[in-house]
Amino acid sequence: YRRFVKGFSIIASPLSKLLHKEVKFIWDDNCRESFETLKSLLTQAPILTLPIEGKEYVVYKDASHNGLGCVMMQEDYDCTIDYHPGKANVVADALSQ
Repeated sequence: YRRFVKGFSIIASPLSKLLHKEVKFIWDDNCRESFETLKSLLTQAPILTLPIEGKEYVVYKDASHNGLGCVMMQEDYDCTIDYHPGKANVVADALSQ
């Protein structure tokens, strides 16, 4: 959802740092403030809009033993994301791990 929030990377920086390898997870005031700011920005107009009548809905979901998350939305553009492992993608493969 970063395309919906101006300055997303800066706002989410304290949360992103928690995801780095070998970093102890410490939820501090900066993390809380970052989370609350993003939550507020993502639930304000124009992020939430009325659906377009007749347009197909898409449901994205993610489930694990710890929780469930899902979002129902209407796609605004057509794209396909492909993954092609192999020698042509050595750098991309290394960066994705």
